This record gives sequence, structure tokens and C-alpha cells, in this order.
Amino acid sequence: MRALGGLACVLVLASSAWAQPQVGPAPAAPAPAIDAKSVLRALEDAFSAVADRATPAVVNVSTVPKKAPAATPEEQERFREFFGEEFFDRYFRRRREEPRSTGSGVIVDPSGYILTNNHVIENSDDITVRLSDSRKFTARLVGRDPKTDLAVLKVEAPAPLPVAELGDSDHLRVGQWAIAIGNPFGLDRTVTVGIVSATARTRVGVATYESFIQTDASINPGNSGGPLLNIDGKVIGINTAIVAAGQGIGFSIPINMAKGVMRQLITRGRVVRGWLGIVIQDVTDELSASFGVREREGVLIADVMKGGPADAAGLRAGDVIVEFGGVPVKEVPDLQRQAANAPPGQRLGLVVVRDHARVPVTVTVGEMPSEEPTEVAAEGDDWGFTVEALGADATRRLDLAVSHGVLVTNVAPGSPAERAGLHRGDVILSVKGRAVGDPQALYQALSGVKPGDSVPLYVHRSTGTGSRNEYVVLERPRTP
Repeated sequence: MRALGGLACVLVLASSAWAQPQVGPAPAAPAPAIDAKSVLRALEDAFSAVADRATPAVVNVSTVPKKAPAATPEEQERFREFFGEEFFDRYFRRRREEPRSTGSGVIVDPSGYILTNNHVIENSDDITVRLSDSRKFTARLVGRDPKTDLAVLKVEAPAPLPVAELGDSDHLRVGQWAIAIGNPFGLDRTVTVGIVSATARTRVGVATYESFIQTDASINPGNSGGPLLNIDGKVIGINTAIVAAGQGIGFSIPINMAKGVMRQLITRGRVVRGWLGIVIQDVTDELSASFGVREREGVLIADVMKGGPADAAGLRAGDVIVEFGGVPVKEVPDLQRQAANAPPGQRLGLVVVRDHARVPVTVTVGEMPSEEPTEVAAEGDDWGFTVEALGADATRRLDLAVSHGVLVTNVAPGSPAERAGLHRGDVILSVKGRAVGDPQALYQALSGVKPGDSVPLYVHRSTGTGSRNEYVVLERPRTP
């Protein structure tokens, strides 16, 4: 009995020990099964909610281009001689057709302020806005800013209008949802969905000041001026451009940039920007060693305009600006935006690399002139050709397949431009891979080319069978 009792005691003690809580984490409970259909349904509901919320504030913008005065027979003959028979026929045929263009816009204030693209309303005689409830209003142009491709319109409505809530584009993350609403190909209030593919995209060639949101949400002709929204239905960008040669690549102006421009257009009718009075270029790998900096460290001053803020501060050609207002500068778009955003009259510290040494400089920011300096435009004479901005009228007149760049208006016989193969009617798209959107940008890019050096130009030209893009190489003549 004692032996059995002892064994029983041992068994009881052992079983008692096994019953004690285990030391350490308990085994994880099996994860609940995910209902994929419910997740997709929730996402679907979110997209529909955004569309329902934002669509009433998205408008169709329809414009009638300004009519050119009737041309005399002598003017028609000069036009035919200048641009050729093919361009002559296209131009006068289109003038008779009274074309009408359309785009999109978004109401940002219940009193009737509408944000859209400059290129949607540029050179227009008549602007009509149509709401989602089919109401139509004649719009007044409050102001436009070609340098960012933004414009503000105003309509007078008897009651407050539906508005879109503006978000914050400074904290976007790649991979976030992006929802575009607009009127592609005249199809009202089309909604497309994608993601934010990239932020702070520059050198797109659409505007002077670029820091675009890149998205794969479909943006097609007619979407221009419409909103790009986040999953909360807030506007994070204004759709402005597509890459014609690629699919799923669209660009939007960040709404925070648009807010600043819009405020100035409403209060002043124009945008006031800071100005340094310098011609700048990127520091390439070939140039970096010569100026004592690393590639993509700073921007090189190619020229200093006499009497400008930089000239007064003692800056000189050959200086490399590596810091502006305490912020590092890596490339041309960085400095362009920072200088433009600086209030005129403000004193800011710069750091430049001069003769391989870092030198602090203080500059008083000036106000950017409304007209480009004539001495800068004259720099094109060295090359033997003249250009003009490629506006909507010239694009339509010449039936061009591009909407950005500068139009070559004359090529001097025997000049470097003629030897390179440039022709009247060519559109220069970029210089050394850097997009040019206006004559000033072209002359800035060419000003850094030394005598005897050459520079590649990417041009669009029309042919008898269509159009094509190709490179030509300009060589700057050596000084005698």
C-alpha cells in the first residue's frame, strides 16, 4: 500500500506540474480568414465616394481662340514664302473653321473662383464653363501664370457653388492612391485611378517652374486643368501634361504650389517672384572638376546681368552656387524655385565655390521683370537664327504635333544654324537634354557654350509625309 501510495503521489505531483502555465509566449492563435471580397468592396466604395464628392466641383472649360485679323493678299503671300505652301494651306483652312478647344477646371471657392491650366485658356476670346448639373456660365479671366501653367477664372452664379477641398501636397508618398477627374476627349467627368508614381519631377518641359507629381492615373487630352485627388477626396494636384510617347505617365502641378500662385492672381492679377539676375546651368561631370565641386553639386553662373541683384552682390560668371538661404542647391530647378519663392527685398545668404574655395555672399533679392531683358534675347544672333515662344496660336496655325518648345522663325544664310540643318518652322524642344519652354530658357542654355564647342538640339519638324523628332548639332563660331 505504501508503495502504491508513493507512486500515486508521484503521478499526482507530475500531473500537477504539467497543469502549470507554460513559461514564455503562448502559441499564436490562427489568423482570421481575410474576406477578399469585403476588402475590394471597401476600396470600391472609397473610390465611388471620392467621385461623388468631387465631381460637382469639376467643370468643363470651353474656349474660342482669338481671331486673327483678315490677312491682305500681300500678307498671305509673305506667309506662303516664309512657311511654305503646306503650312499656308493648313493655317488659312483652320482660320476658316473657327476651332473650339476644351479642357477642365475645378471650383475652389463657392463665390465662383476656378483653377485651371494656362494653356487651356491661352489666347482665348471667349471662355465658357459648364457644371456637372449642365448650368453654363461665361467666365472672366482673373489672371494667368505661364511660368507654372496655371490660370484662375471667375464666374458669377446666383448661389454658392460646390467646391473641392484642397489638400496638402508637401507630404505625398510614392504609392499613394491618385484619382483624376476631367473631360478627356470631351467625355464629361471621367474618373481614372492610379497611384503617385513620383514627386518633384522636373525637366518635363511644360513650364518654367516644375516640381510635378507623376501619376499613372490616366490623364488624356481634355483632362488638363482638372483635379488630382487623394483617397480622402482632397485635391493634391492640377493635371497638366502627359508623355505622348509613353503610357501611364501623367503630371500634375502640386496643389501647394498652385495655392500660392492662385492667391497672387486673385489679389494682384499677376505673380510676383524673386529674381537674382543670373544665367545658370547645371554642373556636369565634365565641368565639376574644373570648378572644384562634385557633379550635381550646385549650379554654375554662366552670366551675370549688369545692374541686377547678383551683380550688386559681387557674384560673377564662373561661381558655383552650392547653397541658397541655408538650403543646399543641387541643380538648376532647385535654384529657380528657391529664388522665385524668395520675397523681393529680402536679404539672403548664398555660398558659392569660387576658385575651388567656398565663399559666403549676401544678396538682396530683386523682383523678376515682367518682360525679358532685351540683351539676353540678342544672344541668339551669334548662332544665326531667331525664335519665338510656341503659343497656342502658332501650334494651331502650323498644325504642330507638339505644344511646348520654341519656334524657329528665321535662319540666316551661311550661319551656324544653317550649317547645323535648322529650318524655319522647326520647334526646338531641348538643348543638351534640357527642355526649353520659352526663348529666355533657350538663350540661357546656349549662353554657356564656349566658342568652338558644339551643343545638341532636339527638334521637332514637319515633313511632307508627317512629322518627326531629330537631333541637330550647333557649333559656336570661334572668335576672330
